[in-house]
Amino acid sequence: MKTLLKSLLLLSFLSSFPLFAAQSTTSPTDDQRAKALLSKAVAAYKQEGDKAFAAFSRQGEFVDGDLYVFVVDSKGTMLASGGPSVVLIDRDVSSTLDPSLQEQFAKALKSPETGKVQQADYRWKNWADGKVERKHVYYQRVGERFLAVGYYIPRASAQQAAAMLDKAVKAVEADPEGTFRKITARDKAFIEDDLYVFVVDLDTSKFVAHGFNTRMVGTDFDSLKDPGGNPIGHAMLELVKAKGEAEFEYQWRNPVTSKVENKHAFLRKAGHYLVAVGYYTR
Repeated sequence: MKTLLKSLLLLSFLSSFPLFAAQSTTSPTDDQRAKALLSKAVAAYKQEGDKAFAAFSRQGEFVDGDLYVFVVDSKGTMLASGGPSVVLIDRDVSSTLDPSLQEQFAKALKSPETGKVQQADYRWKNWADGKVERKHVYYQRVGERFLAVGYYIPRASAQQAAAMLDKAVKAVEADPEGTFRKITARDKAFIEDDLYVFVVDLDTSKFVAHGFNTRMVGTDFDSLKDPGGNPIGHAMLELVKAKGEAEFEYQWRNPVTSKVENKHAFLRKAGHYLVAVGYYTR
């Protein structure tokens, strides 16, 4: 008994040190992988200087799955890349950015060297699917060089969906027809990555606005079925008419990935309209 107790105490003591701590079986997130790869690249650059660009620009230790290192100088010229942007080396990448981001990019290039990792969001073409998607990047300035690693965020969160629904409901209550036009025209206020708004007239059960497929406008929502043939429109209408606000899960095509995925929709009644925004959960 004493031997067992001593063994347990020893195991407890050793487990308090990282070397003996239980290893997590959870795979690192894109966020963690990006930070780790950037840290590794910064360390290599501080040791080798511009000579490290060759290693950054080829398949190897500075590529982690779909994550890769890229480097721009303080003038915005691409100096190295382990991904598709290798074709931009020696070019000013600011000209390839959306005009709305060029000012933000120029401001970032003027930021002083602090030794700290910075982060930002921007939109960039994902060569995996050919679509322009939101990308989150971590970067650090070292001298006149900016080293960076980013990853795509094709799926919006539940919080983003709820926030967009709040905005859409207020807009519908204030100016229904004007808001319907904006939603169907894919106004930036009502579309973000894979999030979009759709609106149904509860009196006629017809779509009056749709932020993804304009051909849905004017069609019957009550008889709507998912890609598997399961009725979903009638169920949503009944929920909103009974409760005024509800949530509903179904399957639908994701406009970013072009795949049929699980979707969680937030539904709310605004006057005699059903207003909805959903996010994809795979």
